[in-house]
Amino acid sequence: MKEVKKVSSGAEWEDIVGYSRAVKVGNVIEVAGTTAPGANEYEQTIAIIKIAEKALKELDADLSNVVRTRIYCTNITNWENIGKAHGEFFKEIKPAATMVEVSKLISPDILVEIEFSAIV
Repeated sequence: MKEVKKVSSGAEWEDIVGYSRAVKVGNVIEVAGTTAPGANEYEQTIAIIKIAEKALKELDADLSNVVRTRIYCTNITNWENIGKAHGEFFKEIKPAATMVEVSKLISPDILVEIEFSAIV
């Protein structure tokens, strides 16, 4: 059986809902859907990527190991702000990426949620 490593962000929701910020099985890392506070989509996306980056580092990886991002947003017309922030980290890495509009996220203040998949 492959070794499983889990990273917690310490958020109270992890125990309530029953999830980890990131899980590594073998050479695959999955970072849970991540949100962050911020005044707009750009700020939230920057903060989200930094949270994911921290989780990846705890599992001996970094953003260069990311092969896929899944971006959920509540207003796709603001995709350029999200894309700009994503590009600041992934312009050279260029993971497969998806961006879709959803009707709601966990809180009205949350405009963006991102999942990350990485291979080390």
